[in-house]
Amino acid sequence: MSYIETAVLTSSDRCSRGETEDLSGKLVSEMIKTIGGRTAVHDIVADELPAIKEKLLHYCDELKVNLVITTGGTGFSGRDVTPEATGAVIERAIPGLPELMRAEGLKKTKKAALSRGIAGIRGNTIIINLPGSPKAVKESLEAVLDLLPHALEMLRGGGH
Repeated sequence: MSYIETAVLTSSDRCSRGETEDLSGKLVSEMIKTIGGRTAVHDIVADELPAIKEKLLHYCDELKVNLVITTGGTGFSGRDVTPEATGAVIERAIPGLPELMRAEGLKKTKKAALSRGIAGIRGNTIIINLPGSPKAVKESLEAVLDLLPHALEMLRGGGH
């Protein structure tokens, strides 16, 4: 594969209403270029479980992208439901990626322990939840970015 086809999904009430710019989603799109990623689609939805779940299913089952990266909705507020939406659509969990993101984040701030993001596989797609702030997106994605090409190769039947 010449590039990693990626969907970026920002879950944010404020961004979805146009009240604030989606800096985190744009940052994800820039960062994935360093591993051969190409953003096929970038959507912004409100923090609502059905809307997030619908987008994830569309990316995996219809667009069949290789990678979905979400940003936002991983905190403690009642509207932070991205991990729940992701959990409802994945077929297999990848616990090591969020563990690594939190472990690296803890080197900078104890608040990294408060991210509820998860990662998993649906079909031939890897889904990863990132926090919402650009700083946390950068730190979290940097922690796992170099692992993603190998992970996707394994998913396609490549060796370990």
